[in-house]
Amino acid sequence: MIKVLKSGFYTTIQDKGRVGFASLGVPVSGAMDSYSSDLANLILNNSLDCALLEITLGGCKFQFLSETKMCISGGDFSPTINSQPILLNSKISIQKNDILSFGKVNFGVRCYAAVKGGILSDIKLGSRSLFKNITSNFLLKSGDYLPISNLKIDLETSRTLVKVNKNHFESKVIECFRGPEFNTLDIHQRKILFETEFSISKDINRMGYKLNEILENNIPSILTTAVLPGTVQLTPSGKLIVLMRDCQVTGGYPRVLQVSEASINRLSQKMTADKIQFVLQ
Repeated sequence: MIKVLKSGFYTTIQDKGRVGFASLGVPVSGAMDSYSSDLANLILNNSLDCALLEITLGGCKFQFLSETKMCISGGDFSPTINSQPILLNSKISIQKNDILSFGKVNFGVRCYAAVKGGILSDIKLGSRSLFKNITSNFLLKSGDYLPISNLKIDLETSRTLVKVNKNHFESKVIECFRGPEFNTLDIHQRKILFETEFSISKDINRMGYKLNEILENNIPSILTTAVLPGTVQLTPSGKLIVLMRDCQVTGGYPRVLQVSEASINRLSQKMTADKIQFVLQ
């Protein structure tokens, strides 16, 4: 069991999400940065379906009430066990009553804390991912208890460290494909779309990232139709929105681009005022 001593800014339980429920209006959800969440599970030899903690910008604290193995991947928020620094992307042995906490943000927006066997919270519609109106809570709060496997753990800590490509956190490049309404853009609009460095606005969350710069929108209205994580919508005001993991399943704005899976992961590690540039694949 893990006790949440301090919940932080925005901490949730996530896994691979809910696939196959769009007809019911249920978003996919799941880890925003599946590259980092998969890495944490792989280092522990977990299934990639195992649920883990998604921690946004740190600020949280947890107490382990049983022994386990743990790995933290993704953003670096200066994690410590009992006030002693620990390595990212490495298997860490945890003893009963150990305290995990986070400090200074060095890079990234989200990190993933995985434990051996995963977090064993309730499954709703095939997933443990927290989402409002699907699960009882959509955010973790102080005082919550999180069930984990009660296994006898070898307390030896691995010295193996997996190196992560820094481009995942530093690159501005967002690879994408033509969206269904891409061909309604004229040559001038396409030039702006791919030559502009767009900045991320303050309106960002698990549903979508809105960009600041304007792309003039003279595209005829479309009927509400299917969207998915990575869809780039062009709003009537000319603002672009990149839909993320908790996005709605339908939308009425032109879908001018579709961001690749790798670039959704990359974008999830960026924050307000960061720059991105779309590159067509």
